[in-house]
Amino acid sequence: MSPILWTAWVAFFVVYETIALLNRKDGDTLSENTRGLFRIRRSKAGRAIFTVAVAGGAVWFLLHILTESM
Repeated sequence: MSPILWTAWVAFFVVYETIALLNRKDGDTLSENTRGLFRIRRSKAGRAIFTVAVAGGAVWFLLHILTESM
């Protein structure tokens, strides 16, 4: 069941993001929403929090996959 759910989630994301990229409306892509959520363009603190969150998540995921733990 899990592979079906992951495949469906990825497919939904690809379709939704493709539509958002093609329609060229402001504020509907994942990147635009992420920039807005963390206030990347206006806040050094938001930029720092985003950087730590993404870097921390990447490090955790790398360790999780390589060590088969957590």
